[in-house]
Amino acid sequence: MNENRLGGILFIFCLLFLGFGCSPSRLSDQTSFGIWAVEKDLWDEAIFRWKKVLSANPDSVAAHNNLAVAYEKKGLWEEARREYETALKLAPQNTWVKSNYQKFRDNLDPNKKEKEVKGKKEERDQGEKK
Repeated sequence: MNENRLGGILFIFCLLFLGFGCSPSRLSDQTSFGIWAVEKDLWDEAIFRWKKVLSANPDSVAAHNNLAVAYEKKGLWEEARREYETALKLAPQNTWVKSNYQKFRDNLDPNKKEKEVKGKKEERDQGEKK
């Protein structure tokens, strides 16, 4: 009989949990779990966790940024770009998002660094000729 009562209490608890969705503490748990997954190099798990946060809080700049980073690590370039741009629309002055997005864009153009070095060399050469 105690097992039935315990089972009933657990059932009610599950219904309450499902009915109320992700409370702020649950979002915090998802965020913490996402961070843990990143530290363990478990990018699929991190993506899953950031998506859970976004399903409850679609305006979370941090979650969009974190999801973009995770997509980038997985080589999902279009998804990463979309998440960075969403984060920037939500917080255009956020220095972390701006920095991450710029690094992302720089990494998409592997010749950019080479072009910059070549451009600086040409400027230096021009200066020496004068």
